[in-house]
Amino acid sequence: MMPGFFHTGCRVVRRFLALVLLIVIAVGAVAAWWLQAPLPVRADVPAGQPLELEIEPGTTPRSVARAVVRSGMATDADVLFLWFRLSGKDREIKAGNYEIPQGTSPYALLQKLVRGEEALRAVTLVEGWTFRQVRQALARAEQLKPDSQGLSDADIMERLGRAGVPAEGRFFPDTYTYAKGSSDIAVLRRALHAMDRRLDAAWAQRAPDTPLQSADQALILASIVEKETGRAEDRAQIAGVFSNRLRVGMLLQTDPTVIYGLGEKFDGNLRRRDLTADTPYNTYTRVGLPPTPIAMPGKAALLAAVQPAPTKALYFVARGDGSSHFSSTLQDHNRAVNRYQRGQK
Repeated sequence: MMPGFFHTGCRVVRRFLALVLLIVIAVGAVAAWWLQAPLPVRADVPAGQPLELEIEPGTTPRSVARAVVRSGMATDADVLFLWFRLSGKDREIKAGNYEIPQGTSPYALLQKLVRGEEALRAVTLVEGWTFRQVRQALARAEQLKPDSQGLSDADIMERLGRAGVPAEGRFFPDTYTYAKGSSDIAVLRRALHAMDRRLDAAWAQRAPDTPLQSADQALILASIVEKETGRAEDRAQIAGVFSNRLRVGMLLQTDPTVIYGLGEKFDGNLRRRDLTADTPYNTYTRVGLPPTPIAMPGKAALLAAVQPAPTKALYFVARGDGSSHFSSTLQDHNRAVNRYQRGQK
């Protein structure tokens, strides 16, 4: 072989390799730019509106890429799928309901899908609410599937694995986030388990001399304390009054239980005839606790029920400013009633 030919061949190879290298660098630069650049959206998508993407369990990565395009992204599904594959995370994409903001890059999109950052909504269950109010809140909640609609309270508890357990008071008041399209039964299950944990924790801290015989009784008393308390600092005192009454066998005589027993018949005015009409929830006619809670108690009410303030008080009356006056004798209580309820000095 001629030396000149050898050198010429080497130059050709070097030039070819350099060209290949330049092409690789250019392709890499374009790929890096594409991964970080905002994905375009179709012209029919309103400006600023997030794209809704639903990925069912078992969806293949290729089908995910197609679903992204169907959601409104103006990109090539095959290119998007190729990115999923080359990333090595294509099998880590999680099922769920997503909201994809406009301007999202391919890199950010994949990160979102791999982390399972679903579109979340929230519903708040308020301390002191009845289960009827809970159901109304769930029915109004945005993008929450109404699987409990048409079911009775008893049917719901059976669906939750608590057949025969009254629904009232069994759900912990809190704010619950959920993925768009979730079942309201799933939210209730979380609230039920949250109350289980809170109640068990409170019962484990009960005072040694509590008159309560079970955690269920603590839940009932806590619901009454929740409804009777105008100011947080009075909770333990009010629980102490009711605990004292339970010890000596006195009637609890608490209006919220009577009101609960009236249900939808209550028009805002509690009349004397309501206090004398015997029902399972009338604590003016029946000794002891009512048969079920009357509302959802919060953590503070649960703790007050099992750790009441050490007091000799057997009575309390609202002062009119949200606080209560406590008395240990009927005579003192009557004077307090005359002063705070009747305006007498």
